[in-house]
Amino acid sequence: MNTSQVVHPHNQAVATWLLVCCALVFAMVVLGGVTRLTGSGLSMVDWRPLMGWLPPITDIEWQRVFELYQNSPEYLKVNSHMDVHAFKSIFWLEYLHRLLGRMIGIVFLVPFLIFLAKGYIRKVEWPKYLLMFVLGGMQGVLGWYMVKSGLVDNPHVSQYRLTAHLIAAFAIYAYMFWVAMSLLFPASGTKKHAWYPLALALTVLTSITIISGGFVAGLKAGKIYNTFPMMGDYWLPPGMFALEPLWRNFFDNMATVQLDHRILAITTFIATVSFWFFARRDNLPARTRPALTAMLHTVLMQVILGITTLLLMVPVALGVAHQAVALLLFTVSLYVLHSLRRV
Repeated sequence: MNTSQVVHPHNQAVATWLLVCCALVFAMVVLGGVTRLTGSGLSMVDWRPLMGWLPPITDIEWQRVFELYQNSPEYLKVNSHMDVHAFKSIFWLEYLHRLLGRMIGIVFLVPFLIFLAKGYIRKVEWPKYLLMFVLGGMQGVLGWYMVKSGLVDNPHVSQYRLTAHLIAAFAIYAYMFWVAMSLLFPASGTKKHAWYPLALALTVLTSITIISGGFVAGLKAGKIYNTFPMMGDYWLPPGMFALEPLWRNFFDNMATVQLDHRILAITTFIATVSFWFFARRDNLPARTRPALTAMLHTVLMQVILGITTLLLMVPVALGVAHQAVALLLFTVSLYVLHSLRRV
């Protein structure tokens, strides 16, 4: 089934810009993982979205920023041994994370205005891109809302807010990626492929698994039951329904949250392998076949990374790689889904 079409140079330019933005969001997610796993996320206790571009430079400025941090719960309860030199090591990661967020805003806004001026983006499509920009700004606000939860009494961010921040990043990424794919691969028909509903279900399942991983990260649930396939001596950990009301266990109970993520991850793995095995035998669009193979390889890599990360008690490098490959798997799933729409 041949779906190749000539892409207008204007659409090619806009799609390339959106994919660059996607790459930056990908880097933002990875850097966010590094920030979280190194305990750097609460090092900047103020938020200046417009004036906070420059880091401390002089010793006096560093001392002022460090004194602000010394009044935070994380310093008082966790890092009271730190001096200003040790503080710098965690400050820089969070600073780079916030700086990258600002850069994404500029990389999005400036080409967008240029494309508008040149007529590359039609007026009827303006709201689509303005929504992307608004969502990006709201993501910055949501990030600060997440950080604030760790600046009150408990020096840990809320797993609910952390997961919401992760969901928003994936949603913005998916939106830009889908629009870019639609520009590069215009629809060649009016009907969805027979495999589209199952591809959609698989993408939803992958997304739910990633969301459950957000709660694992927020609760640091990967630090317990570092065995596989059993959780210690149990298939079902004791106390998995210890909290009341019952629903809280699926979001607040470390053992239950880890069990949920294990079950969802294994289910996603089996579903992905099954989808690849059966779909590849059918009459598929040309660009779907290599994407299916990439999806199979990515889910294999993700399962291996997930198990290894758990067994080694979440070292930073593996934890970050696990988060990065999750987004990569999500990307390939979106690509497969897009290739099956309106063929």
